[in-house]
Amino acid sequence: QVQLVESGGGLVQTGGSLRLSCAASGRSVRLLSMGWFRQAPGNERECVAAITASFGPTYYRDSVKGRFTISIDNAKNTVSLQMNSLKPEDTAVYYCAAKYGSSTTRQYDYGFWGQGTQVTVSS
Repeated sequence: QVQLVESGGGLVQTGGSLRLSCAASGRSVRLLSMGWFRQAPGNERECVAAITASFGPTYYRDSVKGRFTISIDNAKNTVSLQMNSLKPEDTAVYYCAAKYGSSTTRQYDYGFWGQGTQVTVSS
């Protein structure tokens, strides 16, 4: 069993920054690959970034490349998403997710989910 607790959402203006964090607990947490997904009203949940456990390959959605950075802190069992140069189209509920094995961009591949945190970017 794995539990994920998110923090760091909020309201910012265009061009601002936020850092989302997700603390993982449970069995074999250092073996977890992590993803960040977001869902805006009326839209499908989409993968924003993902990373394979223990400093493996990373993935970024094209629209966030160069602006977002995903990282894992194994000592603290956390995954973070640093979001810079935020745009209104980044507004969504952001979810962290975890799975064993290599990271993917598919929602259904992830068995463990955080509670979600709202990110709102005003224009």
